[in-house]
Amino acid sequence: MKVSDFIVERLADWGISRIYGYPGDGINPLLAAINRSSQSAQQKDQEIEQDQAIIQDQESIQDREREKAPHQAAPRIEKFDQSNPIEFIQVRHENMAAFMACAHAKFTGEIGVCMATAGPGAIQLLNGLYDAKMDHQPVLAIVGQQQRAAIGTGFLQDVDLPSLFKDVAHEYVHMAMDSKQVRHLIDRSIRIAKAERTVTCIIIPNDVQELEIETKVSREHGRSYSGIGYSSPRVIPHDKDLQRAADILNSGQKVAILVGAGALRATKEVVETSNILGAGIAKALLGKAAVSDHLPFVTGSIGMLGTEATEKMMNTCDTLLMIGSNFPYSEFLPKEGQARGVQIDIDGRNLSLRYPMDVSLEGDCKETLAALMPLLQYKENRTFRTDLEFAVSEWWKTVEARAYSEATPVNPQLLFWELSKLLPERAIISADSGTSTAWFARDLKVKDDMMASVSGGLASMGCAVPYAVAAKFAYPERVAIALAGDGAMQMNGINELITISKYWKQWIDPRLIVVVLNNQDLNFVTWEMRASQGDPKFEASQDLPAFNYAAFAQSIGLDGIIVARPEDVVPALQQAIVSQRPIVIDVHTDPNIPPLPAAPRDDRASKGIRIVHAQRRSGHTEATPGFNWSGAQKHISQIASRYSLLPIKITFVPT
Repeated sequence: MKVSDFIVERLADWGISRIYGYPGDGINPLLAAINRSSQSAQQKDQEIEQDQAIIQDQESIQDREREKAPHQAAPRIEKFDQSNPIEFIQVRHENMAAFMACAHAKFTGEIGVCMATAGPGAIQLLNGLYDAKMDHQPVLAIVGQQQRAAIGTGFLQDVDLPSLFKDVAHEYVHMAMDSKQVRHLIDRSIRIAKAERTVTCIIIPNDVQELEIETKVSREHGRSYSGIGYSSPRVIPHDKDLQRAADILNSGQKVAILVGAGALRATKEVVETSNILGAGIAKALLGKAAVSDHLPFVTGSIGMLGTEATEKMMNTCDTLLMIGSNFPYSEFLPKEGQARGVQIDIDGRNLSLRYPMDVSLEGDCKETLAALMPLLQYKENRTFRTDLEFAVSEWWKTVEARAYSEATPVNPQLLFWELSKLLPERAIISADSGTSTAWFARDLKVKDDMMASVSGGLASMGCAVPYAVAAKFAYPERVAIALAGDGAMQMNGINELITISKYWKQWIDPRLIVVVLNNQDLNFVTWEMRASQGDPKFEASQDLPAFNYAAFAQSIGLDGIIVARPEDVVPALQQAIVSQRPIVIDVHTDPNIPPLPAAPRDDRASKGIRIVHAQRRSGHTEATPGFNWSGAQKHISQIASRYSLLPIKITFVPT
């Protein structure tokens, strides 16, 4: 058996059924091995079908015999399962392969695998791998390399790959220089990725892939004989620490809960804990799908993309319970000394990092909450919860009002508000980095049993479409929805539409919806420049060329709709949800709807006020083509007046 065949067989033994990648000569033997495995599986399936036909004939004979002798036991006939070969998914770019492997891990909880050739192929994996590393997802990168004799000679595509991957795959990156290494390289890379929830990498020179692997086990000194399999441990804090945490939570009168990605599989426990404590629940971005936005005590997102209800809760709570979150912006948490704190996290390195906690519990969120709840006391005084529910209700009224406010041509908030009403059951949602993230975080209401994710720690553009593609491969029976800006689409999204067109017919449910916020502007950065420095829009860096995303989708066999009027938003979404093929909704959105903080503090507010002065310095007026001056005035005025900031040099506001 060749090393390449052994690798494919070993991956299958680990339960890996799909690899995302792009071909190249550095991995040609591996690709050939995948192909051989697939052909062998097809042949085996045919043999199984023949065996099953024989079995059915035998069962028919036995049925007739049982009719003659009903009390006589029939002999057991062995049944066969069809084989499951590894599927190679060809993407348009190696970065997309890494994004898809990351998304596979996020949505399934299993390890994602990507593959690339030597040199440029390997280099282009890095961005997506960093996405996995920073969001703590188990991903294995299998990378080719030139033959061993060429390494270090400056040969074609001779890149120092162990050094290249040393940071992103710092827990485990090794190159196979002998066939005897391959077994433990595969086993350890997968086991470490799973155990540490991180990225690992193995590098296989192409001549090593062609070697015959030694199958005879010898007791040679220095050899390792690794095995297959990994089970996550049950991690629960000590009883005394659980009691200390319960004492703090029981003594608090105003408990705020913040959940992150670590709480995604602990929804029931989070909600029950909140009900016992009379607490509200805020959500970090990666915890968006941890609890339903339709619960009246869920205050929504936190931070610059947060809600007024969350801001109110954090400013008035006396106890903070963080569950599976490493939310980085401490200025949005309670002031130090305001609240006592309890934190639950599976990774001890994250404990008491963003806020000085009184009790830090290292453990699985679901298991830890289950152990903690019997120690909690039901709070009879529900005043804090009642106040929060009122704040949540008012917040959603604000969101609705903003959605229906004037815009040219389409208000992006309207799109997300209406999408919330029409989301299919068990939808899987991905949002790109940019203003689409802001509206996703604040305006979109997710329901129970949905999944949703973004590029969290890395905040990379270009993740939404490959995330949705990976979701469809993992769950072909569910609807996937990608929410992307036109910047991300032009960066790589339109290319991955080609991947969708290549594979969509094999999905049980063909519905994959790509919603494009088409405003011909790198909009989030444009607003950052305005808000941080009061600078006018720098058109040379921010303007995007016009592109018809719907027409492109149609040209490659997908559906496409252009939405250029507010009244077309709902019909377009309705059409997409019943479409019999993947669809792109090209929404022409207003770039002058500011994604400002829901509850600005003085420093952020004053920066926001300078936006208008910056626009005046740039010469924009109501007559400037393409600039909705009155719309920008209106939105900034609403935010400023809500927080008594109207007197701060907002002389442009009509009185």
